[in-house]
Amino acid sequence: MHLKTVLLLLLYYNAHATVPPRWNRAMLFPSAQRVKRSSAALLNPVLQKSQDDVDLLFELLLSELQINDDLKISVKDEELASMRKATAFDTLCNDVIPKSITDIRRLNARLLGHPGVLKKEDFERTVLTMVYTAYRAAQSQGHQKDTWAESFVGLYKALKHDLTFSTSQTSSSQRTL
Repeated sequence: MHLKTVLLLLLYYNAHATVPPRWNRAMLFPSAQRVKRSSAALLNPVLQKSQDDVDLLFELLLSELQINDDLKISVKDEELASMRKATAFDTLCNDVIPKSITDIRRLNARLLGHPGVLKKEDFERTVLTMVYTAYRAAQSQGHQKDTWAESFVGLYKALKHDLTFSTSQTSSSQRTL
């Protein structure tokens, strides 16, 4: 009996250890792994690869964004919208981040159970989801406003936990060196 249990545990451990890391990303933002046939969407787009990219993302978020009735997000500034990174921003905002309250709550639940530190692209997508959630909370009224606000707070707590966890990981690893 013990031999069967050990073999089963070894099989489970082997299967768990051989799962590629990209599937961990897919658990948080599964739509980042899919390409839509109707668009020339990028597969798994990432905006932040350098400090200049971070500055551009900040500029895109500070520029006036337009969200139409179909919840399509676009940059109003034509000069910014024509940049290559704005295309990736458009893809992230319109094809990757969750837009429905149920999908955002599902993301919150997955973030609460996420072990370790978020990957750079998952952190970026969570921030963009939080920005979208704040917009929807500001545009809603009554019970819907409360629901969107709760989702915003949940995303904020997940990001705060990630930041404090990564800071404690860094300081503890420096102590062991």
